[in-house]
Amino acid sequence: MVAILENWRELAVPVGILLSAVVAALIVHYLLLKILHRLSRAVTVIPQGALKKHFCRPLRWLLLFVAVRFALPLQPFPTELEDVLGHFIGLVLIGLVSWLLIEIVYLLEDCVFAGFDIEEKDNLRARKIHTQLRVVKRIAIVIVTILAFGTMLMTFPRVRQLGAAILASAGIVGIVLGMAAQKTIATFIAGLQIAFTQPIRVDDVVIVENEWGRIEEITLTYVVVRIWDLRRLIVPITYFIDKPFQNWTRATADILGTVYIYVDYTVSVDAVRQQLKKILNDCELWDKKVCGLQVTKTTERTLELRALMSAADASDAWALRCHVREKLVEFIRENFPNALPKLRAEFDKQKS
Repeated sequence: MVAILENWRELAVPVGILLSAVVAALIVHYLLLKILHRLSRAVTVIPQGALKKHFCRPLRWLLLFVAVRFALPLQPFPTELEDVLGHFIGLVLIGLVSWLLIEIVYLLEDCVFAGFDIEEKDNLRARKIHTQLRVVKRIAIVIVTILAFGTMLMTFPRVRQLGAAILASAGIVGIVLGMAAQKTIATFIAGLQIAFTQPIRVDDVVIVENEWGRIEEITLTYVVVRIWDLRRLIVPITYFIDKPFQNWTRATADILGTVYIYVDYTVSVDAVRQQLKKILNDCELWDKKVCGLQVTKTTERTLELRALMSAADASDAWALRCHVREKLVEFIRENFPNALPKLRAEFDKQKS
């Protein structure tokens, strides 16, 4: 009985220390969350709840494993087992620190996105920031992951020796890897170039491979274009460096739209011009900047009338063109029915 009591006392102290360390870690975690909550209220650039959302879980596990790591030497474990547990906890701590760093990157993304709303009409600056931040975020996550994995490997003595041997022949290895990964490196560099020179941005309206669409996503290796009929066109990111394409929102989102009407020579062009102004004034899609109608071509059969109008963006321009085309055809049909295109023919009365 005395031996059992002595064994219990020997176990109670280290177990009590371990539990005390865990409880202390949870208390510190609770206090840190309170501080972060007040900080998010005081700092307006941080969205409400963003600090708790990103830091709650990684901080909790990080503090718990730090507490266990400090309590480990006081536990009655054999030296070999203590070394193995210490190494394992060290690996977990490296992973948790990496997780925390990645969550910091996501927090910065939330803060920036909260200040630059891409859903606004005049969103040129917001699209620039979104494009740069998304590419930089992916690069940062890749770098943190690689560094964490490399740091974990370097904790193993054999891998450390292998690393020293590889570094000794780094020149040869670098040349071989460079030749083998030329395309990958070119793609990576193209991603950086897209992020900072920005020939395209998120939500840009583009014509790629004769398809009209919007830039939906930009990654380090490819770009997703959302086509007007909701299909997705996946394009290698190097495409936007190597090949020409149309960007309708490169400088501004506003754009000119054209409508072509083919009529007979008997039509009153001035009446059609006045009707165009009336149609545009009654339409909310017109931004009231450009309105014009001109005879742009004549053939032996018809006149070609070009109606020119402006809109705030490509989507409004498309809807406005369809609206104007419909209303002009209706106006000509009702007011100048004889001016609709017709095929003329002459008959020789003597032969008939």
